[in-house]
Amino acid sequence: MSARKLRLGAFTPGAGQHIAAWRLPDAQADGALNFEHYKRIAQTAERGLFDALFLADGLAANFGGNLASGRSDKAVGFEPVTLFSALSVVTQHIGFIATASTTYEEPYQLARKFASLDYLSNGRAGWNVVTSAGDAPARNFNLDQQLDHPVRYERATEFVATVKKLWDSWEDDAFIRDKESGVFFDPDKVHPSNHKGKHFRVDGPLNVARPPQGYPVIVQAGQSETGKELAAKTAEVVFTAQQSLADAQAFYRDLKSRLGKYGRSPDQLKIMPGVFPVVAKTEEEAKAKYQRLQDLIHPEAGLALLTGLSGGELDLSHYPIDGPLPELPVTQGIKSRQQMMIDIARTHNFTIRQLYQWVAGARGHWTIVGSVEQIVDQLQEWFENGAADGFNILPPHLPGGLDDFVDLVIPELQRRGLFRTEYEGSTLRENLGLARPVNQYVLPEPVRAAA
Repeated sequence: MSARKLRLGAFTPGAGQHIAAWRLPDAQADGALNFEHYKRIAQTAERGLFDALFLADGLAANFGGNLASGRSDKAVGFEPVTLFSALSVVTQHIGFIATASTTYEEPYQLARKFASLDYLSNGRAGWNVVTSAGDAPARNFNLDQQLDHPVRYERATEFVATVKKLWDSWEDDAFIRDKESGVFFDPDKVHPSNHKGKHFRVDGPLNVARPPQGYPVIVQAGQSETGKELAAKTAEVVFTAQQSLADAQAFYRDLKSRLGKYGRSPDQLKIMPGVFPVVAKTEEEAKAKYQRLQDLIHPEAGLALLTGLSGGELDLSHYPIDGPLPELPVTQGIKSRQQMMIDIARTHNFTIRQLYQWVAGARGHWTIVGSVEQIVDQLQEWFENGAADGFNILPPHLPGGLDDFVDLVIPELQRRGLFRTEYEGSTLRENLGLARPVNQYVLPEPVRAAA
């Protein structure tokens, strides 16, 4: 029996992760905007003792593909914090990791929104920090084109630090609420941030008290060099895309080794690769399930997917679909995912069609197809050999793909002692094994300066 338990997130986009999932006969085609659908997903994930639901987000209607193709079910969807606020009322334990942009939001607005979600959920909020690649979002926010990659990450670093100052505006015991004396809060325990940086000026204090978790759990997914540095400095969970055990081990070692220079220990960061599992009672049945989805991929949707994964910058529609992937220019988009697509195509000598078929489900994450024992064997190998602290599960289709994982895989993980049989705590931090951060304004001055 393993004393160390793996962590699980459920990545839940609308009808499912596969680009053709919405076309299945039993699919919830309007899932991205159907609250009852998401309610069922959240309660299923909680029944499976998942740590959190994870929802990606884009700030343009062509998120995840080319809008002109008309074939992407990812073109519309709920704003994540709004959806999770509603789902927090119909769940008790599962956490909610919402994506929000450091490029197009403001620190005060974001700090207030996530502090509110943390209160509404009684300490179950998480923030997935993204910098929003692509020119389409930029054009929705008064810009002609996206900011350069280094500028986006420079801004993101200052943004996260500013938000933490705002969350620390009030000490935990600042609110006295003494009816007899008429004192509502102790003014000595209020700390305006008075932040004046290169990108932001924010006075504070925040008009929401310090969140129940201190800070909502901070999640990050960047894999570029600048992305890994941001994660080492600020993230508590990293959602990564790896194709092999060796690559996952190398990423795990690299990122964990960077923590020390920021005064952090390896256990302060959970690395959770994305996994696209197609599971059934037999390998043959699982392969048939996977092929059923693959057969529904429309070529226009496949090409749109490749465009979306590049940050909307690479149009491959002018190249022969059964020809090789051409040499691609360096862009300001999602650099790590672009490079991953190129590496996959070159390693396997894929045509453009074969490339989009390969990434149609997992979007560059790890695809595993097989029986329950085969799936758990592979998860266990990564978990026990320095490649992962847990996994973000990307169900191929929803709700069925999540039902399969909860009903088939979770019991086997528990049987092997790899996964919890009940929630350890009441907050997302407690369930992930992350400490509640101390308010920076009550730290000794040298420690505060280092933080």
